Amino acid sequence: MQFGIQIEPAFGFSFDDVVEIARDAESHGFTGLWVSDHFFLSTDATTTNCLEAWTLLSGLAQHTTTLRLGPMVTAVSYRNPALLAKIAAGVDVMSGGRLEFGIGAGWKELEYSAYGYEFPPPEVRIGQMVDAIEICRRMWTEERATYAGKYFRVENAPCAPKPLQQPRPRVWIGGNRPRMRRVMARYADAVNIGGPGFNGTLEAFAAAMRDLDEACRVSGRDPRQILRSHFVSCVVAETRRDVDAVIDELAADERMTAEQWRKAHPAGIVGTPDEVISRLRDFEKVGCGYFLPVFPYRREREMLGVLAEHVIPALA
Repeated sequence: MQFGIQIEPAFGFSFDDVVEIARDAESHGFTGLWVSDHFFLSTDATTTNCLEAWTLLSGLAQHTTTLRLGPMVTAVSYRNPALLAKIAAGVDVMSGGRLEFGIGAGWKELEYSAYGYEFPPPEVRIGQMVDAIEICRRMWTEERATYAGKYFRVENAPCAPKPLQQPRPRVWIGGNRPRMRRVMARYADAVNIGGPGFNGTLEAFAAAMRDLDEACRVSGRDPRQILRSHFVSCVVAETRRDVDAVIDELAADERMTAEQWRKAHPAGIVGTPDEVISRLRDFEKVGCGYFLPVFPYRREREMLGVLAEHVIPALA
């Protein structure tokens, strides 16, 4: 199993915060660092930092050397696909070939309306994502790309420099709708099952993996070609007492009891290293090959250290 770390810029991170986390993750042997593609936490969060995803990735490329970097996931509606292809190619070059290209159909309607983007129905956004993937792949690999899709088009579009990775950066697709599974089966090198309406439990993840396998069968693709990741909140600490103390603190922040917090986060990977190892082995058995934890804000460096010391050696 590979291990990454997910950063939510909308929580309020400064650039220096993320650089420190990235350097720790790199020194501890994590495979990658991922950032979500959002503009703000809420419209009331007027003074809470939210670094733009691709700007943040390009900055991190200059402060890391081996850590792979990517958006989990970039929302297709926020950037013209040809521009997105250029941006992604640039990050791959600036990072020395370390980009992981994560893309999804977008979901946070509040951001769309606040920033003046149209928020079409899911089937349209998924169709836009397909066009965007087609355009990006062509622009990364062809001298001049031409593509006429239902929603986006390019004509004789060059992209220089090309990505360093050959033949192109790996494409990750995130989402959970049934049609998205079919798109994953056709286009994805790796997937992250999640998004609104997905509860992230072992049972839900296993069902999603079965659905993806079936979509691959229908499309004539070997499902073993697709890496599967699990994105979930994670609390890990050395002892049960330490775990309970963190839960008490998180529950208080959300004005809950510890019991209420646990019920509100049924899919969270929570526990001591041995408990986390046991949970992750269950996910590994149903197809998870990449664990992508979201740690409590301001506890990232502490918990990635515990994960690196006790969990990764048992599963990597």
